[in-house]
Amino acid sequence: MYLKWDEKTITDFSDKNINSLYNEGYVFTRLGKGVMQKTRSVRIDLDKFELTSENKRVLKKVEGLDLQIENLPYKKYDWSVGKLAKNFYDTKFGQGIFSANKIKELLTEPDKSNFNSLFVYQSPDNSMAGYAICYANSTIVHYSYPFYKPQTSTTCLQATSYKLQANSGMGMMIMAIVAAQKNNKKYVYLGSAQRPTDTYKLQFNELEWFNDKKWSNDIDELKQIIKKTCDE
Repeated sequence: MYLKWDEKTITDFSDKNINSLYNEGYVFTRLGKGVMQKTRSVRIDLDKFELTSENKRVLKKVEGLDLQIENLPYKKYDWSVGKLAKNFYDTKFGQGIFSANKIKELLTEPDKSNFNSLFVYQSPDNSMAGYAICYANSTIVHYSYPFYKPQTSTTCLQATSYKLQANSGMGMMIMAIVAAQKNNKKYVYLGSAQRPTDTYKLQFNELEWFNDKKWSNDIDELKQIIKKTCDE
C-alpha cells in the first residue's frame, strides 16, 4: 500500500499552487487528473547539491547514455513503450502493478494525466535504454515512474549492454538530477520513502524528507522509520 496522510484533487494547475503543495508534502499520482497525495516525500535541494563519489561511479558505468526530455503527450508513442513498462513493473514489483493501458494513458492523454514530461534515455547503439514519466515546471522536477529493460544474466561483465542494464536505474535518476540542476530547477522530488526498497534514494547529499509536519534532513531517523516498517 502506498503511504498517504491526505489526498486532494486540485483544479488550479499554476506553477505557484503546485510548488506550494509539493512543499507541503503532496505529490502528483497516476490516479487521475489533479489527484495529489501527501506522503513521506523526498527531495534534493539543487542549489547545494553536488555529486558524491558513488554518484560519479554510477555515471561512469552508464557513460554514453543520452538523455532527451520530451513533452507529453508523446508523439512517438507506440505499443512497444507500453509493453516495456508493463514488463518492467511485472518483473520488479509483481503482476498487475502497472498496465500497458495506464502507461499509454499517462503518455498520450493529458486530460487524464498529471505528468507533462518524458525523460527518454538512449544507449550508444541507438536502441532505447529506458524512460521516466515526470512532472516538471520552472522550479521543480518530480522524477517518477522509470522503466527500462530488466537486467539479464551474462558472463561478459565488461560488455557495454551489461553495464547499462546493471546500472541503468540509478544512472537514469542521477542523469535526471544533473539535468534539472543544469536547467536551474530548485528541487528534484524522488517520490516517497516508505519501504526498504526505497533506500537507494537516500544516497544523495542535500536530501530532505517530509515527516508529515515539516522537511527534515535527518537521514538516520528516516532509515530507522523504514527499518521499523520492514520489521512490522
